[in-house]
Amino acid sequence: MVNKKFTVVLDEKFYPQFKSNWDNDIFREIVLKYINNAKTCLDIGAGRGALKHMAFKGLGKEIFGIDPSDAIFQNPYLDEAFVGFGENMPFFEDNKFDLIYANNVLEHIENPDSFLKEVGRVVKHGGIFIAKTPNKNHYMPLLASLLPEKLHTWYHKLKGRPSEDTFPAFYRLNSRKSVKKYVESAGFEIVEINMIEGRPEYLRFNTISYFFGIAYERLVNLLRLDGIKIVMYIILRKK
Repeated sequence: MVNKKFTVVLDEKFYPQFKSNWDNDIFREIVLKYINNAKTCLDIGAGRGALKHMAFKGLGKEIFGIDPSDAIFQNPYLDEAFVGFGENMPFFEDNKFDLIYANNVLEHIENPDSFLKEVGRVVKHGGIFIAKTPNKNHYMPLLASLLPEKLHTWYHKLKGRPSEDTFPAFYRLNSRKSVKKYVESAGFEIVEINMIEGRPEYLRFNTISYFFGIAYERLVNLLRLDGIKIVMYIILRKK
């Protein structure tokens, strides 16, 4: 209990501007910049609708969603839901969507080339694809890639994520270099790739680990070491 109270003290001292799910707050703000001009939108990896940050229904004319789990049919933020993978979406015609967004999906993509080409097929010319994903060069994805899948699932379960919502991670489209490698052949151009290091959420479970996370955050932001910051925000436009 003392440890938890001290964590709150550190939160207030070092991160008064950060709330829980701060990374999703930023993602929502980015999507909101584009969604008002969008008639048809697609949420890739929409899931059961656990995040209120993904509540865009009514802002675009139609909000479609796709997810590997049939839990997507419980998602209240969609007008239409489909079970499937972003790498293969035969139920959508070419050039259908004005805006496509994916929150914490790219790390689970096994074949980046197939995925981006399929996204490029279903988005309109001039349409936008927005993604948020961990940077594979940050210490947390590097550590996660070394852990057994069962341990990874167990850890997320402790944080409140159901085991059925935890999928294998490949980190093949999770760096500036990898994004630049695949965008051209998929018909996209890069609008922005922003890297952010904020409150170290994964290390707040323990006071000692939290101090390490704070030190890391201060250092990479002071030295502007974008290549090893935790979260990537990617905005692409179809040519």
